[in-house]
Amino acid sequence: MIEYEILLMLDPELPEERQTEIVSRVRENIEAAGGSWGAHDVWGRRKLAYEIDHKTDGVYHLLTFDTEPEALEEVSRVLKITDGVMRHLAVRRIAAGPPQPLETQGEQRQDAEEQASPVG
Repeated sequence: MIEYEILLMLDPELPEERQTEIVSRVRENIEAAGGSWGAHDVWGRRKLAYEIDHKTDGVYHLLTFDTEPEALEEVSRVLKITDGVMRHLAVRRIAAGPPQPLETQGEQRQDAEEQASPVG
């Protein structure tokens, strides 16, 4: 299983029930393929940088889950043909370690620069 996330941009004129239905269908497809659902984070209505289909706003939903690549391909195919989905972007999540304190990052950078400088 691979960790993925999908950022959905939905039509702002869609009723709340239809938005929930689209997200539920994605979840059902993931779970039917043997994947596991992670989270659904509603970012809400945001202003677009440029108009898409004469709309200046979009409603964003961030979906996280684990699944096989074939299941992700099917979910993306379905989202492309679903009315109300303006855009979607699926990416592989990279597990990040805990953030380091700033002074530790600076020390590591300085050590790396010292090692990289030619001795002369």
